[in-house]
Amino acid sequence: MASLTGLAPDEQSKLQDQNTIYISSTNNTKNIKLYFPNYYILSPFSAMKILKILLVIFSILGCFSWPSMQSDSEIYIVQVESPESRISIQSTRTNLESWYSSFLPKTIATTGSNEDQPRLIYSYHNVMKGFAARLSVEQVKEMEKKPGFISARPQRILFLHTTHSPSFLGLQQNMGLWKDSNYGKGVIIGVLDTGIYPDHPSFSDKGMPPPPAKWKGKCESNFTTKCNNKLIGARTFAQASESPLDDNGHGTHTASTIAGRFVDGANVNGNANGTAVGIAPLAHLAIYKVCDSFGCSDSDILAAMDAAIDDGVDILSLSLGGSSKAFYNDPIALGAYSATQRGILVSCSASNNGPYDSTLSNEAPWIMTVGASTIDRKLKATVKLGNRKEFEGESAFHPKGHNSAFFPLFDPALNATDFDSPYCGTGTLNDPDIKGKIVLCMAGGGYSRIEKGQAVKDAGGVGMIIFSSPDDGFTKFADAHVLPALYITYKDGIEILDYMNATSKPIARLAFQGTIIGDKDAPVVAAFSSRGPSLASPGILKPDIIGPGVNILAAWPPSPENKPNIKPNFFLASGTSMSCPHLSGVAALLKSAHPTWSPAVIKSAIMTTANTVNLANDPILDERLLPANIFAVGAGHVNPSRANDPGLVYDTQFKDYLPYLCGLNYTNRQVGNLLQRKVDCKQVKSIPEAQLNYPSFSITLGANSQTYTRTVTNVGVAKSSYNVEIGSPPGVSVIVKPSTLNFSKLNQKLKYQVTFSIRTNSSNSGVVQGFLKWTCNKHSARSPIAVVLDTTIGF
Repeated sequence: MASLTGLAPDEQSKLQDQNTIYISSTNNTKNIKLYFPNYYILSPFSAMKILKILLVIFSILGCFSWPSMQSDSEIYIVQVESPESRISIQSTRTNLESWYSSFLPKTIATTGSNEDQPRLIYSYHNVMKGFAARLSVEQVKEMEKKPGFISARPQRILFLHTTHSPSFLGLQQNMGLWKDSNYGKGVIIGVLDTGIYPDHPSFSDKGMPPPPAKWKGKCESNFTTKCNNKLIGARTFAQASESPLDDNGHGTHTASTIAGRFVDGANVNGNANGTAVGIAPLAHLAIYKVCDSFGCSDSDILAAMDAAIDDGVDILSLSLGGSSKAFYNDPIALGAYSATQRGILVSCSASNNGPYDSTLSNEAPWIMTVGASTIDRKLKATVKLGNRKEFEGESAFHPKGHNSAFFPLFDPALNATDFDSPYCGTGTLNDPDIKGKIVLCMAGGGYSRIEKGQAVKDAGGVGMIIFSSPDDGFTKFADAHVLPALYITYKDGIEILDYMNATSKPIARLAFQGTIIGDKDAPVVAAFSSRGPSLASPGILKPDIIGPGVNILAAWPPSPENKPNIKPNFFLASGTSMSCPHLSGVAALLKSAHPTWSPAVIKSAIMTTANTVNLANDPILDERLLPANIFAVGAGHVNPSRANDPGLVYDTQFKDYLPYLCGLNYTNRQVGNLLQRKVDCKQVKSIPEAQLNYPSFSITLGANSQTYTRTVTNVGVAKSSYNVEIGSPPGVSVIVKPSTLNFSKLNQKLKYQVTFSIRTNSSNSGVVQGFLKWTCNKHSARSPIAVVLDTTIGF
């Protein structure tokens, strides 16, 4: 299955939780799996917590006999050869169905439940040649003997990875890109997520035209009366759900970020107040529910992408993903390849496993991979100590009636009887001394920030301070807490602890200043945003781009206790799940303004025009407030207005993916799985990854020089001359020939070559970065350069 790369309703706890143990069960209580993130260093409390949870789990498992824990059958994704390669028929839908059915075992054991029966779940027509079926191990073994069989593997579970962000991106009513694109009018955006809450005013169709004639989608289940000219499709593929209704919130949030209508008075507890609007407010939305409380099954994701291609979407937005995998074994890469081949741009979140290197998902070059950054809005809150030191944090707590007096401070880690007490876990704060005090809580531990506040409140606390993990740096989260509370940095938390340990009666008071606009450091790369280099293809620079993904306000379903006719609900969420829909919306605007642009051209326009400096005109910073690494920002931060007029673009030709994939040393069958046809790489002139006509460069450089060719297309001024500007990475020589490109007409293509070599006097090692930029009077197109210097190669 897959994971949502944003945060779940309260907490988005995976985003900050360093020690979470994920337990998923594909068949009720059967096949219980434990997932331990391997990129965190566990604190003593974390290690004890894991031990405690394991003891609980094993005691639960002890209640089951061993046979009862064995799944007799589960869902497999089966790949087969195309039928025309085996029999002389065309691959019509009916013939494919018949071909797929021929692989299902005809005879099964007479005993056992209905779950043991082989059952076809999905037939895939676009994303791959194959199907999903419920099968036993024995039935898979029987299937493997049949001619045309390629592979079968159990389905995997993936996970889910605004009022001000459009303004921060420079989008303004009745001018610029919003005007040129008519707010995304006519573009259809498919959103694969947790569904949608259709009654939210963000999805009103007032003044919207009907969908384009090409639209073939539908609204299923109880949505037949809910759909309108804004919400034109709603289907569910999540096998545990019968309705596209969003019972999580994540899907509603991402959909409204992409294309929500103007809604006045949007806020959370009076914070971040303003007019909420999506990036492409006149675009149409098609919802494909692929995630439920168990996660997101890759068999469901493939089925939804398969349907979306048939339905006629222009953009696919997926704020979900799993770990890095070879592209032929990555369901999102498979589906995205087929979608891109049909002119559909696929935008995906990069994942929330930063700030650690090589933690990306969704890395294929035909996918737009999106990292996350801050906007210039803060929801400011402060804590002042008895020694007069003051620390700034963030909070969406409503301060009305708040008592700003000094209160005693309490550290739950002292004399703790429960391993989870320092995290302020639910039911762990049993010390009566908490009553009437402000409690200092560690972030993470598997508990949401809202849950921590509820635990403190239940224990009689009057306030809460959450301090982050060391690697989170200056990334802070604003939540609508149930009591006065704020989130501060790890460094500030340790300073407060030092004060508490050095003072017999430590005290503090909390104050809430509310919404502050104008943070000149913005955008700052979020700590959680996953970094490159890519594991699946190191020669392609990823992420491609970063966009707003911290404390993003967007639509949310009403809580269960909410009554009808109340004010519409909004929620602040953080994650690459939030940055991805911003870029999906920008892509929709560009598609509307330039209908003939291919997915590769749209992505190139976004990348080559990206901002590399912040509002203070300094280099973009990371969570440490140090200049961000190229593997954190990719090409930079999206600038929609400049992307609308890029001058030059890199239009990656689809035919070039074959020599690129062969160059990855995939087998013929593995390449054929992606291309859905027979391939012989010996007959193909394979290319190194960096030779793909991509808008960026990512190379590993040794003693030998390397030369690559790029082709640019003129989409700016017909008669124009571009000169190259080179920012050489330290210790690397970069030579570009020719140094001038002279265009005489629009859509003209010209080539240039770039040669990289290590300077003879260079003492540099590791990763260095630079750029090359083509400039004319009106336009500039910048390509970032990432170089890994490897002195063991060729010396």
